[in-house]
Amino acid sequence: MGLNSAIKQKKTRKKFRWKDRKYKVRTLNLYAKSDPLEGANQAKGIVLQKVQKEAKQPNSAMRKCCRVQLKKNGKQVTAFIPGNLAQKFIDEHDEVMIERIGGKQGRSKGDIPGVRFQVIQVNDQPLARLVKGKIEKGRR
Repeated sequence: MGLNSAIKQKKTRKKFRWKDRKYKVRTLNLYAKSDPLEGANQAKGIVLQKVQKEAKQPNSAMRKCCRVQLKKNGKQVTAFIPGNLAQKFIDEHDEVMIERIGGKQGRSKGDIPGVRFQVIQVNDQPLARLVKGKIEKGRR
């Protein structure tokens, strides 16, 4: 180690930092590029079909979800429908607003495999208020 060896050490460290996956993803901004919402908090889309996902072990339930095609980029995502009997208020070709569920590190939450989004509005009506019976579903 000479007097000017710090320059070489910095250079080597810089080079080998690219082997670290977390550093690479963060620096190249890969999450925002692969994200269907393109960095936005919420997005509108059209319901293509209603599906049911089987919950992971040890639970056994059919979680109600729907396939949504986003308006902004045409990508298709699966969104969870929260609330008891809430799937009655969502039909095919309805316009819905989705947001992230908020699982760890952008992954799916709880026992629903591969579902990262949830429905919050149907035809510009809040889904939670529809489920409680405070308002009726609007016509489109």
